[in-house]
Amino acid sequence: MKEKKVYGLTALFDTPDRIIDAVKKISSDGYKKFDVHTPYPLHGMDGAMKLKPSKLGYITLVFGLSGALFALLFMFWAMSIDYPMVIGGKPFFALPAFIPITFELTVLLATLSTVIGMLTFFFSFPSNNHPLIGSDYMRSVSADKFGISIEAEDEKFDDIQIRALFSKLGTIQIEEIYYPDTETFPMFQKKFILFLLVIAILTGGTTYFVLNKLLFMQPFNWMMTQDKLIPQERSEFFSDGFGMRVPVDGTVARGFLPYEFKGEVNPASFLSNPILLTKKSILFGQQKFLTFCSPCHGNFGDGDSRLRGQFPNPPTLHSNRVKEMPDGQIFHIINNGQNIMPSYSSQTTVEERWAIVNYIRVLQRAKNATQSDLEEIKKESAANGK
Repeated sequence: MKEKKVYGLTALFDTPDRIIDAVKKISSDGYKKFDVHTPYPLHGMDGAMKLKPSKLGYITLVFGLSGALFALLFMFWAMSIDYPMVIGGKPFFALPAFIPITFELTVLLATLSTVIGMLTFFFSFPSNNHPLIGSDYMRSVSADKFGISIEAEDEKFDDIQIRALFSKLGTIQIEEIYYPDTETFPMFQKKFILFLLVIAILTGGTTYFVLNKLLFMQPFNWMMTQDKLIPQERSEFFSDGFGMRVPVDGTVARGFLPYEFKGEVNPASFLSNPILLTKKSILFGQQKFLTFCSPCHGNFGDGDSRLRGQFPNPPTLHSNRVKEMPDGQIFHIINNGQNIMPSYSSQTTVEERWAIVNYIRVLQRAKNATQSDLEEIKKESAANGK
């Protein structure tokens, strides 16, 4: 009968303090090939085992940063180089909009690399034939005991000395662990190949039936046959064929006062600007101007469209005609539209339209500053110490 090869010796302890003291003693005695097994993590165990900091964090950091860099570069190439699009007046490289995707790809690559790196480089793949698996020692440390195992391959391994050391440290049980008999399982057996073939046929057949037949049968097709219209879909119910509807003419929202000059090209009078020309109003108007107006009028209202010739450029907002317009007339044009410019009443609120008017006035004054304006700016700069 072939003698079994010894894997090592294990010892069980019944309290966390005893296992910590035992690990410190074994580490100080120079044992290298030993391991500790506990039912839950113990504070201070890393220091007792004299373990060096894990390098797994470097793998996580490298792949996490790689994911962030790849996401940003890919979105920059797609949205700024390969197919640039103006979306709501935003710049081509709209970093705030790219952050969610960057975050997701960073977490994805960092997580996958951590798990894969841990299993491959650090654990050298899990071993289902490890000597400790199935032993009474492993059953105990998986429940309520704390254990140490010292491998026979350790340079200082001596069965008698280690048993004496374990007894001195207060062990409640010592167990000798042997390597299990090696078992081989040939892969290309007829039964195994037949089993894989049956599984493949059942999986493929079931998937095909569910996706191509079952989901088209009653009552499983209810998600597909909903009484709804997707955006831009033609309607057979309405005479004009439009599925996307606008509010019925004359509809007034509760608490909202309709614009009294709606639809008039040249009304006899205009509304007065109810928004004071404050710093807050100007900054708010700048934000809305850059979003809704700058694609056609340019960032400074010069009529230098940012749409690269896709639409005719509008006239400058710094002409004498526009500067002499009352605020209410500019508001009227934003609300009703003019020539090929559409109405922006559905995209902006009343407050936002008046704030845009205020910002246009600031642009006009900045572009056509007088000597008194310049002197006033110098006085303010001197007062602020600039």
